Amino acid sequence: MGDTIDAVQVLSEQECWQRLSENTLGRLVVNAGGEIDVFPVNYVVSDGVLYLRTAPGTKLLELTIHPDVVFEIDHVDDRAAYSVVVKGPAEELQQQSEIDTADALPLVPFLPTLKYRWVRIRPATLSGRAFQRGPEPDRY
Repeated sequence: MGDTIDAVQVLSEQECWQRLSENTLGRLVVNAGGEIDVFPVNYVVSDGVLYLRTAPGTKLLELTIHPDVVFEIDHVDDRAAYSVVVKGPAEELQQQSEIDTADALPLVPFLPTLKYRWVRIRPATLSGRAFQRGPEPDRY
């Protein structure tokens, strides 16, 4: 492998969406009242929007208070790694037609709990990086 710059690749928007659509688990970062929380959530991608299901509680309350969120996925194996970061507003679906459409998406909770509230994240920004793994280059 060459220098450090060769080890990092900026992902295109299309490559970011590809990786988002290939995964089902991410981290939702919310900020309410100066408190930052991170929640592992499963999700699905449909038509350039991320959807997740939740129950009433801290996560839903915090994104209602401050809808601007960060969502992140990543993957690491022996040869490569990547990370995709989505920033944008999250909102609970309110209209029954939107809820019905979301209910048809292939998303079920990982845990055996009732999660009947749908949240969508419309990306304002989308960025990603892919990394080639290998030994550390000589420092001297």
